[in-house]
Amino acid sequence: MPLGTLDRSPPPFFKQGPSALSKLIFFSALSLFLMVADVRFRITQPVRSALSTVLYPVQWLALQPVRLVRGSSAYFSGLDQATSSSEQAARRLALQSLRAGQVEQLMQENSRLRKILALREQLTTTVMAAEVLYDAADPYTRKIIIDKGLLQDVALGSPVLDESGVLGQVTRVHPLVSEVTLVIDRDLAIPVLNVRTGARSVAYGDTSQPGGGLELRFMGSNSDVQQGDLLTTSGVDGVYPSGLPVAQISKIERRAESAFAKIYCTPRALVTGARHVMVVKPVSAQIPARPQTSEPAVAPKKGTPK
Repeated sequence: MPLGTLDRSPPPFFKQGPSALSKLIFFSALSLFLMVADVRFRITQPVRSALSTVLYPVQWLALQPVRLVRGSSAYFSGLDQATSSSEQAARRLALQSLRAGQVEQLMQENSRLRKILALREQLTTTVMAAEVLYDAADPYTRKIIIDKGLLQDVALGSPVLDESGVLGQVTRVHPLVSEVTLVIDRDLAIPVLNVRTGARSVAYGDTSQPGGGLELRFMGSNSDVQQGDLLTTSGVDGVYPSGLPVAQISKIERRAESAFAKIYCTPRALVTGARHVMVVKPVSAQIPARPQTSEPAVAPKKGTPK
């Protein structure tokens, strides 16, 4: 055999397998399938809950240095804050003592009017205290994680408040923690009531404002809104109790070329630094079930034996 006919290329040391392009197409199609299946059928929800439960001790250990630093800094600055807080508390106590008599009188009048008009008593609101662990990792949403979950009977859709107003709503519940979507998130909407005029509207999260805010949409250019108006929950959605502070109108743009006004609002809650929150049971879960009424007996037709 001539030497020129021999194959002089060395044999491959490792098996090559499928090509890189084939692997890219396969894993891309698998990723798209898993994303669509998770959005439509939520097939990964048990996996997320299991991972959240398993990783909770690791998250707790990772947060201990942060809590230690916060505690030490609070210890050194606590004396000055305690002195200023004491002075502010004395001034607030003087003001609250004046309003206490007015509130008592208004409560008595309110009770009498409710009895006269035969209005039903307000539903008892169940409140649960929780602590914010950290912000969600998704940079395109405004969400936080709290240390209460299914084991503490946190319901999906529960309103979340801080000391100033509505902070957000529970949108995902795990066994030990829960995910809260803030009011400034673009996917959250809250039915609100203008305290001054009594007009109802819907406030949407607006991430275009510095630090995040809310926007009143679909309000006519001639609507009776003013800068500084207070917006509270209207209670018509069956989720939020009525009368909770939500936001305050900060800016109004009335444009001649548009039939709607551009209304910007500032949230009352501390959406960027809340630490301790309250989880409220949804109003729809507190409404008693509708009583079953017996069907009226059908009268027999004429000419038929009874």
